[in-house]
Amino acid sequence: MTGWDGFTQGEVRRWRGAGFRPEEAAAWRAAGVTTPADARLWTTAAATPETVVTWHRAGMTPQDAVRWHELGAAPHDAARRHLAGERPRRIPWRARLAVPEPAAPAPEVVEVLRRLLRAGVPADVARAYADAGWDGAEAEEWARRRVDQGDARVFRALGFTAAEARATGRPAVGVMAAWWGAVPLEEVAAWCAAGLTPGEAARQRASGVTAEQAAVLRALSASGP
Repeated sequence: MTGWDGFTQGEVRRWRGAGFRPEEAAAWRAAGVTTPADARLWTTAAATPETVVTWHRAGMTPQDAVRWHELGAAPHDAARRHLAGERPRRIPWRARLAVPEPAAPAPEVVEVLRRLLRAGVPADVARAYADAGWDGAEAEEWARRRVDQGDARVFRALGFTAAEARATGRPAVGVMAAWWGAVPLEEVAAWCAAGLTPGEAARQRASGVTAEQAAVLRALSASGP
């Protein structure tokens, strides 16, 4: 396995079978591309591990990139158009010349984006967290569960875990509105994650049940049957 440090045997077989050398596979994986099939598509779109971030920052899939590339669009132009909601189409050559390349993203943004991509987070979700200034370690669990990054900030401030926030099935503002006035704000996560409705929590609290007891129920709910 010389040169393939950090890869499982199955991963070595897949990357090697797709024609990648160890250093190439490592570079693609470090760039957030975790499968040889996707790396091959990015290569078809003329992307490299160093330049693929342009496409990733726009939330584009390798399939999107290939379509834009085949129609003659430069990566930065395709990224801009994709973000604007345009579908892949042929761009007149004069229009291509009129679009300057944007400034390179900050290294910390690139690092967060790549960390989330390596964790299996879709590019559009990863971009939202990276551009919003999240730390990669803090963002990973929230992004993996597809919680909107704006909602994630509110849920986290209320004390919810990413799993609990996802389980509510509601935006953070909806949860806050439903629980407003039922229990103190700092207790909302414990009561909600324990499986109680706002009305039930308010009645339990009025009868003497404490937030600490609700936290026990919350832990039991998290551990499952």
